[in-house]
Amino acid sequence: MINISPKKHSHERSNSCGGTHHATGGCKSNCRAILNHTRTKLIDKKEFLDKAELREIYELPENKTGELLQLAHDVRLAWCGNTVEIEGIISAKTGACKEDCNFCSQSAKHPSAILPTKFLSNEELLEAASSSKDFGATEFCIVLAETGPSEKTMQRLEEVVPFLKEQTGLNINVSAGILTESQAVRLKQAGVHRYNHNLETSKSFFGNVVTTHSYDQRYDTCKVVKSSGMQLCSGLLFGLGELPLQRIEALIELQSLRPNEVPINFLNPRPGTPLEKQPLVEPIEALKLIAIARLALPNVILRYAGGREITLKHLQSAGMTAGINGLIVGNYLTTLGRSPKEDLDMLEELNMPIGSLSSLF
Repeated sequence: MINISPKKHSHERSNSCGGTHHATGGCKSNCRAILNHTRTKLIDKKEFLDKAELREIYELPENKTGELLQLAHDVRLAWCGNTVEIEGIISAKTGACKEDCNFCSQSAKHPSAILPTKFLSNEELLEAASSSKDFGATEFCIVLAETGPSEKTMQRLEEVVPFLKEQTGLNINVSAGILTESQAVRLKQAGVHRYNHNLETSKSFFGNVVTTHSYDQRYDTCKVVKSSGMQLCSGLLFGLGELPLQRIEALIELQSLRPNEVPINFLNPRPGTPLEKQPLVEPIEALKLIAIARLALPNVILRYAGGREITLKHLQSAGMTAGINGLIVGNYLTTLGRSPKEDLDMLEELNMPIGSLSSLF
């Protein structure tokens, strides 16, 4: 069992078992009943949890955190196996974004230090993709700071995606904002394997962090991606100021999309953004959120993404045994990650093999 001794943070979550189990006995038996029910439903029956069940799990007392993380790891093994999928990403067109996402230093509306760049050349992208492959990546994602792809961007993607795929043999993924149905079809025809468009947070909280486009536009783009035949990558960003129940809400909304990959991000406050003074998610709370995400989404590639280094620090290995089965190696879009060697050494110590997980779908 994973040995975690969490500190108490009563402002973030309940310190007692929730739900109707209170009427049937003390906390110890209630907690055991909740954990046993969750294990049976997810591992034995291979069924998804609903919102009420996730809330009960989330409200377990902190002395049950170790058991929760172990359960999430067991669910990951039962649904996905022990393999870890590695992905490299690159910001192919950075900054000067017209959107006002309060967490993002690429927004032209914030006094950030991010200087805009034009779309990188094929050679620059090839160098980055090849480097990712050297570290065991099977996926490479081209990320563009745009509301949605212009026709010029579409034509560049239709050129560079087949080029990178042919040169490296990697699955080439794209993140370029809001899509129309015809754009999604074109990207699928160009060979895009997986399209990333994060929900970021729950519908009820979304307006607190973004006002220049709607939650529904993001959700609809995810549906368009699925209907095109591309795999869907859609993740969450925890620590924006959302309430605990809004975290459950976001996971249930994401569950309804049946994504293939879910990046788990933790806010790394960026200077010059409205959230620059937002406190970090506490490490134990972050591990609990990883576990809850795995229980809500048992069949996905749950990928460590931005903010894990600053949030979890020395506890990153614990996340790998709490439901994570994917890594972004190297740097992120506007922040530095830890060295790929550290991640590869971590996987070796955990005896977790590296490989593609696309065959899950």
